[in-house]
Amino acid sequence: MRALVTGGAGFIGSTLVDRLLAEGHEVTVVDNLSRGRLENLDGARAEGDRFAFHEMDLTDPAIGDLVAQAAPEVVFHLAAQIDVRLSVEDPVHDAEVNVVGTVRLAEAARRAGVRRIVFTSSGGSIYGPVTELPVAETRPVDPLSPYAAGKVAGEIYLEMFARLYGIEWAGVAPANVYGPRQDPHGEAGVVAIFSQRLLDEARPPRHQPTRIDDDDELRDLLNPAIDRVTRLVSLARSLADGTLPEESAGEAARAIAATQPARRPR
Repeated sequence: MRALVTGGAGFIGSTLVDRLLAEGHEVTVVDNLSRGRLENLDGARAEGDRFAFHEMDLTDPAIGDLVAQAAPEVVFHLAAQIDVRLSVEDPVHDAEVNVVGTVRLAEAARRAGVRRIVFTSSGGSIYGPVTELPVAETRPVDPLSPYAAGKVAGEIYLEMFARLYGIEWAGVAPANVYGPRQDPHGEAGVVAIFSQRLLDEARPPRHQPTRIDDDDELRDLLNPAIDRVTRLVSLARSLADGTLPEESAGEAARAIAATQPARRPR
């Protein structure tokens, strides 16, 4: 299979790239490196002709020529403006990347004869405040930020492309994702923040660890190396759905702490 991965230098995208290459597929990565890092692709770049990297923004009109040249069978669309706070401060920029960028990519894929687009939406924002878990995909969307609205718009556009042009699409909408290569700074997931605090606590000057008292605070905490990447790859093959179990923030913190050496009380 020939695959194109947008956002492929990010911590989730690069993990997906590694998985695809390990299965023998050809992979082209498009990333503007605003958040992704080239070192995340060190292993992929050693694969030779089966891997190609292009530094490019989704808003660049040249994306059409790039997709046509790569001629992928499947496009994994992970690239996005992911900062909710930034989307509130600058909703126009958010829409240019997450809405117009997605439409530009979908049109390029249609013209290049791509069979399927696998789209990464947002399970943590598109449904708004929820009181019952797990959240069903049939729940009406309730976006409360420009970022969430942009993700909903992306789904609507891809459904329209499917009905109007016949290009298949599938989506995955995870909430809090964590795993290797994640940046714990900025608007990062809670697990990455816990991990960084534990590492900081072990180094001088010592920091006070964060205490989590409420084990009822549930989150969808997904390790991309196991769960999300597996789901993305499966969606490239067939339309799949399903749910994953929730994990409390306290459980996640204890699991991370268990990986650290025991320390004497101070």
